Amino acid sequence: MRSGAVGMLLASALLLAACSDEAEPIPQTPLDEPLAAPVYDPSLEPAEAAMALTPEASTVLVVMDFDQLRLQLEQSGLTSESKARARKKFWRTAERESVLFSPGLLRSEDKRLRKKYGFTQDDVSWEARFDVPTSSLGTAGEGWVLKLRDDLDLDGVRRAVEAGEGPLGGAVVDTTNSLVTLGSTTDPGASWAADPDRIALVGPTASATYVDTACVPYDVAFADGDEADLAPAPAGDLDDLDDLGPFSVSYGTELVTVRLGLARNDVFDRARLPDVLPRTDPDFALGYLDPVADPGGGRIGYRLGDPDVAERLAQQRRLPFAVCGSGSS
Repeated sequence: MRSGAVGMLLASALLLAACSDEAEPIPQTPLDEPLAAPVYDPSLEPAEAAMALTPEASTVLVVMDFDQLRLQLEQSGLTSESKARARKKFWRTAERESVLFSPGLLRSEDKRLRKKYGFTQDDVSWEARFDVPTSSLGTAGEGWVLKLRDDLDLDGVRRAVEAGEGPLGGAVVDTTNSLVTLGSTTDPGASWAADPDRIALVGPTASATYVDTACVPYDVAFADGDEADLAPAPAGDLDDLDDLGPFSVSYGTELVTVRLGLARNDVFDRARLPDVLPRTDPDFALGYLDPVADPGGGRIGYRLGDPDVAERLAQQRRLPFAVCGSGSS
């Protein structure tokens, strides 16, 4: 595997523990049954918490941590009870400076919801969206989870759901956890939380997170592109890639972190793919800048360029670093 230099290797430290005496090995008792999948845990970071509610058959999960975004934009504590001027300022700044996979499920209904039911998008702590298999909603579509602030009176939320207001029609209110859901699963064993590889891709704080279950086919990453037309050198670059399963992209207001799984020797090759393969539309280099690679952690780091471009490329799966290698399914 080539390891051409791409930026600087992310600094990492290994803590080595020395043992002076040999210790007796601790006997391992085999489990008679596999460990149960984690249930929904409100104390977890939103992207990880949402996995216990995401149906196993879903292929993409995007999570917006609005509380974290408010903190980053110095609007911590903003709610529907805040002054209109502060609320408008937050959204203007967020749209200009941040990756927004969702501009807010409830925002189009904010005025009506605030007047009739006493809550708005500004009371949403985090929001998750995922594609929903046919069996969950009757027809394939999009499912979602809204985590409302813990001190919000949910009476108005229940009434809005019962009235089918805006996108809330058909939703379910979980008063214990302050959740409103549509198309989510109630069985952790049939959720993304049942897959340790997916859980391992998230956790650290991020204002926006994109998680995909598989590598991106060449003709998706490069719309209207044909892998067969590649010159020998870039075609060889694809041949050198290891297989890729689930991966994630976490966004802050300045930095982006791609996680491909632990101990990957192809992160340098994947980080340089945008330089040797055809340009995406829009150009990947406009949204993701100055790559640095960490093979031990299986990560690629970027500076965030144009947030809108970065979001569009992820939503459209035009992510060269995640392209399938030649021969991959």
